[in-house]
Amino acid sequence: MSISRRKFTIGLAALSLAACERSGNAASFVPRSDGALPDDLMPQANAGYDAWVAGFKLRAAGQGISPATLRSGFSGAGYLPGVVRRDRNQTEFSRSLEDYLAIAASEERVTKGRAAFARHRNVLQQIEARYGVPAEVVTAVWGLESFYGERRGNVPVVSATSTLAYDGRRGAFFEKQLIAALKILERGDVGARGLTGSWAGAMGHTQFIPTSYQAFAVDFNGDGRRDIWSDDPTDSLASTAAYLAKSGWKSGEKWGAEMGTAAAGSATPVSILQPDAGGPRFAVFRNFRAIKRYNNSDNYAIGVGHLSDRIAGGGPIIASFGPDKYGMTIDDRKALQTKLTARGFDTDGTDGVIGPNSRKAIAAYQQSVGLPATGDPSLDLLNRL
Repeated sequence: MSISRRKFTIGLAALSLAACERSGNAASFVPRSDGALPDDLMPQANAGYDAWVAGFKLRAAGQGISPATLRSGFSGAGYLPGVVRRDRNQTEFSRSLEDYLAIAASEERVTKGRAAFARHRNVLQQIEARYGVPAEVVTAVWGLESFYGERRGNVPVVSATSTLAYDGRRGAFFEKQLIAALKILERGDVGARGLTGSWAGAMGHTQFIPTSYQAFAVDFNGDGRRDIWSDDPTDSLASTAAYLAKSGWKSGEKWGAEMGTAAAGSATPVSILQPDAGGPRFAVFRNFRAIKRYNNSDNYAIGVGHLSDRIAGGGPIIASFGPDKYGMTIDDRKALQTKLTARGFDTDGTDGVIGPNSRKAIAAYQQSVGLPATGDPSLDLLNRL
């Protein structure tokens, strides 16, 4: 069995959304307006790292990495303190399905997804014909992973993976990723300057880690390179379809559907899920398991499935999620964010998801009016505003 692409998942209880800075995704960083990396993601002197790299190069040579590839791969590479900081400061928390879908299948993501689908319809249909994975499902994975290519990450993969391998918390895993990244250079799929990704080494339009790239990436356009980094998403989209196909995707069958809809009876469910108590229930089919091989999370798989349905023209979830633990509905939370921002306490978005930015704004408002600065939302607070 191959290693799951997300065994290294950034610890956000299955919020694999590269575009979630507003809602507090600790796995991401906001790039500077000029596209440059933050200072802590630039190489910095570290004698211990340098000594580790020297020893690693001997091990890598023993695994067939050529001296030329080691020279080019590590040219300009270095220790990135920001990578270690992000790795150690990941927040473990559970996000409700309602909050997850508010981000994963937001109206903006649906609108952009339909536009991306239309732009790349021909190649997506070719990919679907070859691998049997619906074009809208591939597009939905693209949308969740990099916001349709807008946020692919520009951190040098050799620097990121070598820093994490040296740091040691998951050293063996990231040394494997580093070896795989160097083999990508050895094969010539991309040059050293173009081998970039997230701070944790996930790459391209659909965020493959290097070992999964080695196992599943394909050269769909026939140019001799499995290029998931360029602006052209063809190889990335095809590689995602290849991954899902090899993970057991059954052509002609849906991922699942909300209970109470006709689609829920289109196949025999493998399970009935209700992620949020009192919220919608979903009949999920065998292809749900294939999506979970891409990211082992029920929320992620429902997010991909529901977003794919929306991209294909479907509507929102029908059933109500009901109030949260604070007694607030998502409309209440959106109203709270809107009113706070209007008062000068910017929540940095009004998606109804109470993340760190919203909590900071709530606490600042509470303090300004002499209330305990808990940062917790409430109907009383909404009424006061």
